[in-house]
Amino acid sequence: DMTTGTSVVHSGSSAEFSTGDWRVDTPHWLEDKCKQCLLCIPVCPDSSIPVVDGKRIDFDYDHCKGCGICAKVCPFDAIEMRKGAK
Repeated sequence: DMTTGTSVVHSGSSAEFSTGDWRVDTPHWLEDKCKQCLLCIPVCPDSSIPVVDGKRIDFDYDHCKGCGICAKVCPFDAIEMRKGAK
């Protein structure tokens, strides 16, 4: 069944879609440089930096679109942007 054009049938969530395939550049977390300041967490527009027990862990590459905002805000150069998808 097809819905009528321009009709919203139900709300969605980015959790339902893997949008990380759109990425051109990929962030790489350099754990040894990371001081766990967590400044990267609130600036990520895709909520792709998970925090477990108060510490950030590697990226959620299923949803990260590679915008690079996290790398720009990191004062310790613990996030490096690389060309290509992961």
